Amino acid sequence: MGELSLGVVAVLVLVLAAEFVNGATDAPNAIATVVSTRVLSPRSAILMATVFNFLGVISGTAVAITIGKGFVQQDTMTLSAIGAAMVAIVLWSSLAWRYGLPTSETHALVASLTGAGYAVGGMDALIWSGWEKVLVGLIFSTFLGFGGGYAILLAIYRIFHRATPRRVELVFGKLQIGSAAFMAFSHGSNDGQKFMGVFTLALMVAGLLPVGGAFLIPWWVMVVCALTMAVGTAAGGWRIIKTMGMQMTKLRPYQGFAAETGAAVAIELASRLGIPVSTTHTISTSIMGVGAARKFSAVRWGVVGEVVAAWILTFPICAAIGWLVASAVQKLSV
Repeated sequence: MGELSLGVVAVLVLVLAAEFVNGATDAPNAIATVVSTRVLSPRSAILMATVFNFLGVISGTAVAITIGKGFVQQDTMTLSAIGAAMVAIVLWSSLAWRYGLPTSETHALVASLTGAGYAVGGMDALIWSGWEKVLVGLIFSTFLGFGGGYAILLAIYRIFHRATPRRVELVFGKLQIGSAAFMAFSHGSNDGQKFMGVFTLALMVAGLLPVGGAFLIPWWVMVVCALTMAVGTAAGGWRIIKTMGMQMTKLRPYQGFAAETGAAVAIELASRLGIPVSTTHTISTSIMGVGAARKFSAVRWGVVGEVVAAWILTFPICAAIGWLVASAVQKLSV
């Protein structure tokens, strides 16, 4: 078994730093709509998201296992490469947060791991079957997210078409609290689990956990990662909330309920199948579906374009940063 050296501690801290950034920049997507509709105050929404994100993280390990053993070979990966991947995530996500752009930590993670893995082991270090699940995840987040939000809003129109506006506001003002909690839970069950997988992979590479056999996530890793993401969520993410919940399209409580429920169902289904999806991508497309169901022009497509551009850029930028940092560390250590 290996030793808990300073280098190992540094890499594990970088993993937790990436988890913290995930909580601060990605988790706010789960509560953006409930804040923008004024059903909950930012303080109350962040507290609720913190609790339900934590519960979601400890609800399973299927996604963590996919990330931990589905993209890079354990026997060729190095601690420096894992650390390089985490640096890429923190840099890119922090830059996007600076401009209020919601990014996908899912896409950032798989791209940076791939770039760093290629730097230290070439093509032999990469497991391309993992990217098949990423592509399936894109289908989940795009079509199920948009379609779910669209379909749920149409169902609400049909069921409540005779209700007064005040009645609708009262009903969905309460229901949206539940849908926001469901959304926060689903974020934890998918996004929150990903860094548990990386943390466990780092422990295996360091020789602190056995390599081979079943990829098991220690219970204490689940708790540490869940608490770290919870602290990141509590740190806030007002800029992301503003972009997602206010600038993309104006939402009422019943519309926020439709967007959150549609996105949460898609994410939770993916989580149980071990498919990593982007919470940002899913709630964004669900909000678009809700806006389009109301009126196509209700969606501010200029803002949508900026968000989509950030998604697309995430893959090459994070892969490049991961490769550059891992290559630099490898040359310095020779």
